[in-house]
Amino acid sequence: MLVPNHTSWLDILILGGATGCAFVSKDELGHGFIHWLADQNGTVYVKRTHRKGAKDQAIAIAAALEGDQPIALFPEGTTGPGTRLLPFRSTLFEAANFAPKDVVIRPVAIDYADAAEEAGWYQEPGKQNVSRLLGRRGTLRVTVHLLEPLDRAGDRKQLAHAAGQSIAQRLGLTSPRHSPIAEDE
Repeated sequence: MLVPNHTSWLDILILGGATGCAFVSKDELGHGFIHWLADQNGTVYVKRTHRKGAKDQAIAIAAALEGDQPIALFPEGTTGPGTRLLPFRSTLFEAANFAPKDVVIRPVAIDYADAAEEAGWYQEPGKQNVSRLLGRRGTLRVTVHLLEPLDRAGDRKQLAHAAGQSIAQRLGLTSPRHSPIAEDE
C-alpha cells in the first residue's frame, strides 16, 4: 500500500506511471469519463460521507491489496497547497488490520521541488488549474521518493502519523496536524 502526499491532480498520473498502482478515490469523481478512466485502472471507491461504512471500506481496500497491483491511498483526502501537508486522516489506514501480513505500507513523497506551490491544486477551480498547469512554459521536474516501509505494529493513528512525519521530513515541510479540525491556517 502506497501512502503519498497529494499536491496536484498530476500526482495520479505521475504515481500511476511510476509504480503502476491503482488508487483509492472518492466515489463522486464528477465527469463520467473521469470515472470510466478510474475504473480502467482498478480504482477502489470510498464514500467519504458514509462514516459508519469506514470498516467496510477498509476491508475493500485490504481485499484490493491481495492482488498484484499496489494500491495508493492519499491520506490527506484532497490536494494541498504544496507548501505544507494537510492533516493525514487515519480512518482508511485500518485496511492494514485486514490486509495480509506480507502487505507493506510505504510512504511516498511526491516532490515538485521549487515548483510545489505552483503545482498545488488548492482552493482553485479544477478547469482553471488544469489550464494553468498545461499552459505553463518549460518542464516541471518531479521526483517520486519511495520511503522506508512503516512498522505495521502500530494502530491506524500511529501509522498515519508515521507516514506524515516521514513524508514531511523528506520534503522539508511542516508536519501535518493530528486533527483535521482547523485545516486551513
